Amino acid sequence: MNAAYRLCRQNRPGYAHGAMTDLPICEEEAWRAVLARDRSYDRRFVTGVLSTGIYCRPSCAARHPRRENVRFFADGRAASAEGLRPCLRCQPDAAARDERAVEQAIKTIRQADERGERPPSLDELAGVCGYSPTHIQRLFRRHTGLSPAAYARALKRERMAQGLSGAASVTDAIYDAGFSGPSRFYAAAQERLGMAPSAWRNGGRGVTIRWAVVTTSLGPMLVAATGKGVCRLSFNEDENALRARFPEARLEAGDAAFAALLGEVIAAVETPGHHPHIPLDVQGTAFQEAVWQALRRIPPGETRSYAQIAAEVGRPGAVRAAGSANGANNVAVLIPCHRVIRSDGSLGGYAYGLEIKRRLLDKERGSRQD
Repeated sequence: MNAAYRLCRQNRPGYAHGAMTDLPICEEEAWRAVLARDRSYDRRFVTGVLSTGIYCRPSCAARHPRRENVRFFADGRAASAEGLRPCLRCQPDAAARDERAVEQAIKTIRQADERGERPPSLDELAGVCGYSPTHIQRLFRRHTGLSPAAYARALKRERMAQGLSGAASVTDAIYDAGFSGPSRFYAAAQERLGMAPSAWRNGGRGVTIRWAVVTTSLGPMLVAATGKGVCRLSFNEDENALRARFPEARLEAGDAAFAALLGEVIAAVETPGHHPHIPLDVQGTAFQEAVWQALRRIPPGETRSYAQIAAEVGRPGAVRAAGSANGANNVAVLIPCHRVIRSDGSLGGYAYGLEIKRRLLDKERGSRQD
């Protein structure tokens, strides 16, 4: 009889507490993750099944064990020390290897960016990480929400945005950010930044923003949009708040084209669901944008913890930073930051008050049950 079976028979309360010292979450949350087969927890702990003597990823597709036969461990090493062996189906130790590979890929891309060199190719990243190009591409996107090429572009745009705040001229900032010339930057800017570089630095100068405040079941809602998409969605704000955010922009009441967009936004709020077709004009750092993409992947009616979001974007230790990125969201509901709660199940904070957050979640859950 192996050690795992003997421990199962002993069924001692508090078993493996020493091995679980570094478990980053409570057992109740871990068990919920196992029942949901939540892949965002795969790099945070492993599930020991004492009746079979194996340990698995939380997302393992195998039949769920009985709760009394389960113990949680911080990692495969801790589980192995107690006599358990890795599951052949989900290969839990591969999760740690995958995470290290993505971390190495991120480091390689950042080093090239800091030196002003071209981003490494997929083949080069594959050589550094020890995976095939296709596999590292898939892993990188799964962990960060971006492809390696998109991540490299986001880093360059981030450096550009930071440079615009202190550069003597836009041209200086373009070259300082590593672009070979203005044409290359403007092509990248059209892809993501939305506003022209000078407007990005000067509070929206030269940009026309159309806006309206409408009545919704959640209270007064402000919606504002550039020619590219929605740049602000908030509750209980007015023109003064919008002008403070974009002091140099030209603010105009919404026209007929804006009215059509406004109708779609109202529907997204009043009838929860996926609305990926609504265009957005938002800007953030590479990390913020990865967090926002992770938020948009949360199904209506479901929630995630800040720790889960940090893990999903490949930065499990950056829980506080994930919270800050969540709070930096300028487009409520369309980027659903209200779906993020604390690990203990409490609502946490919300820029527009907990009552609106609670009502949004209740509305989504009710819609999902219909």
